[in-house]
Amino acid sequence: MCNTCGCQLTDTSDTRIVEVNKNLLEANNRQGEANRNHIERMGAVAINLISSPGAGKTSLLEHTIDALGTEMRIGVIEGDIETERDADRIRAKGVAAVQLTTGGACHLDAPLVHKGLHALEDQANSNRETAGGKKYDLIFIENVGNLVCPATFYLGEHKRVILVSVPEGSDKPAKYPTTFHGADLFVITKTDLLDYFDFSLDEADREARRIQPGLEIMHLSATTGDGFQSWLDWLRRLVA
Repeated sequence: MCNTCGCQLTDTSDTRIVEVNKNLLEANNRQGEANRNHIERMGAVAINLISSPGAGKTSLLEHTIDALGTEMRIGVIEGDIETERDADRIRAKGVAAVQLTTGGACHLDAPLVHKGLHALEDQANSNRETAGGKKYDLIFIENVGNLVCPATFYLGEHKRVILVSVPEGSDKPAKYPTTFHGADLFVITKTDLLDYFDFSLDEADREARRIQPGLEIMHLSATTGDGFQSWLDWLRRLVA
């Protein structure tokens, strides 16, 4: 729980609390629009990745960079409560990565991402090949692992992707409907583990589309590569 989104509050009947939270979100959304303009000036599109901890966001990014790293300029903003471990994994793949540590907050917000965008831009400007030109094709924002609070905060992304892994269970769309209301793509990860867990692809798909009719859904395993081509094709269409 954090002190910025109000998720720690149990009594929301206090109109002062409601007004503070409303003002906070309005300010965040204004910064989110500024972030989006900043991203587009860099020549990029941005994807906000949201999932529970351990759903495979960083692994998906690693495999994506392996597949598209020579085809696209990719930048990554990593959100975590502490440590630079995920950013270090991304940097090892040879792409620009900025770690944002929230110090306890359970999500990224637009002002924090604003700092991350400037750091990414500085890294691009230090590269003579990109200085003065297009900085990135694709920017991933890997949010803090949480299926609740990140859904409330617009960061300036063009697309919002929700990940649920097979070990988590197929009831997650039904249990976290607010998160799926704002989704552009729902990705079920770790499908190579379907034989070992009680996970119904039909249930997860059905519940997600009940909440968000027409939602695009993918099933994939970054480990085996099953369904991974659909993800890459989706990214290529987005950038194009």
